Amino acid sequence: MGKESNETKLESTQAKPAHHAIAVAKGDGIGPEIMDAVLSIFRATNVPLDFEYVDMGKSIYDQGYSAGMTTDAKEKIEQYGILFKGPMETPKGKGVKSVNVTARKVWNTFANKRVFKSLHGVDTVFSRAGIPVDITIVRENIEDTYGAIEHMITHDVALCRRFATRPGALQVHRYAFELARKKGARKVTCGHKANIMKLTDGLFLEVFYEVAKDYPDLVANDVIVDDLAMKLVSRPHEFDIVVLPNLQGDIISDLCAGLVGGLGFAPSANIGDNISIFEAVHGTAPDIAGQNKANPTALLLSGIMMLRHLGLTGSAAKIENALLYTLEQGVRTADFGDKNMPALGTTDFAQAIIGNLGQMPSYSKSSYAAHPDAFEHNPPKKLSQNIMRVTPKPSERIIGVDFFVESEDQPDVCASKFQAVLDARYELTMISNRGTQVWPTGSIYTECINQHRVRVEVANEGEMSQQAVLELGARVAGAFKICTIEYLMEYGGKKSFSLAQGQ
Repeated sequence: MGKESNETKLESTQAKPAHHAIAVAKGDGIGPEIMDAVLSIFRATNVPLDFEYVDMGKSIYDQGYSAGMTTDAKEKIEQYGILFKGPMETPKGKGVKSVNVTARKVWNTFANKRVFKSLHGVDTVFSRAGIPVDITIVRENIEDTYGAIEHMITHDVALCRRFATRPGALQVHRYAFELARKKGARKVTCGHKANIMKLTDGLFLEVFYEVAKDYPDLVANDVIVDDLAMKLVSRPHEFDIVVLPNLQGDIISDLCAGLVGGLGFAPSANIGDNISIFEAVHGTAPDIAGQNKANPTALLLSGIMMLRHLGLTGSAAKIENALLYTLEQGVRTADFGDKNMPALGTTDFAQAIIGNLGQMPSYSKSSYAAHPDAFEHNPPKKLSQNIMRVTPKPSERIIGVDFFVESEDQPDVCASKFQAVLDARYELTMISNRGTQVWPTGSIYTECINQHRVRVEVANEGEMSQQAVLELGARVAGAFKICTIEYLMEYGGKKSFSLAQGQ
């Protein structure tokens, strides 16, 4: 008894690693099962984290929280600055926004980082061909069509506003180039559709090359997104880091998941200056929920990314090596692997990884940590007001206005009605329908719908005030229902609006 007491006393005086709290949301469907499995691996590795569970997801929607999270959850996430989350379901047909998208946008996690790497034991076309895949997609995560700002402007026409901003592009491109340096990549590629969307994707591409000037050690190139999709499925080994706008990045990310075996092997991190989110982006799989069949690999890989983000590189390397070794042994869940090998349930798959902690993979590139665990994350700063990001403003002029009007008139009739309300200060220069010019020139075979864009410009290279735009709008409203208007802006002496197709 005396000896045991002395040992207990000695153990109590030994220094233990300080623990740091993070917020954990288990998610819906299979979420609780795979989260429990991953956290069991973390605990077995003695990861120095405390897990503060927060309430998010479908059950919270059902309680009347339209954002899909409780007030307490929001406060804890903003306190700790890290959210580790399982897959979550958005109720269908209830008019609520996805909690996944809401969380990314509310906390300005401007860069979605997704790593797609071949895993031994996961059969794909490329693994059979002996072509390793190792691609990192960085997706702008806040702007684009994901603002979901939509309106029905006639009974036949829906409008979605697509935002691209210089500050937003600067953030995500800077992150992509910094990531390339840390990864030891040789090239950063910008995917875009600037050949069509010359202002929005054009701005994204312009800022990409502005940032690239600060990284002369890296190759910077760009590829139109449809060409990029083709090249990724035919020559994925040619790409290192690829950065894209939000919607295009979402689609290309899932394409890349297909290259490595599916979303079950695709980790995801949403990086912000204050708050970051690490999650599995596959579905909630309600058909197998509660049956201990789900594959926790994607969430585990996301957790490994989180550990590295927090400076816990030693723990991350140990867990990743154990996972790679386990996969090399043919250990699998029912959704992948050699069907001649027995499939394990979620819990037993996690236990197999735990049993292999300390093992090193033979075929896969082993992970290593240059330094032991050293927690590097700082809690978010307490803010008294929203952050406002702006860049230096050039000279500006309003040189005209686009009126979007509801009308079933033929283009020439519409033009006559407009010209009747204009005075000598203004010139009617173009009418388009669904983006294609139908007046003053066009084709009789261009089919129209009941909404025209009518462009009025100031005569003699003059300019307009906001008041003049509204006064003109009042006159136009006497002849048409105005759906919306847009200023025709000139910034720094450069026209900053698009032409119509065929103009």
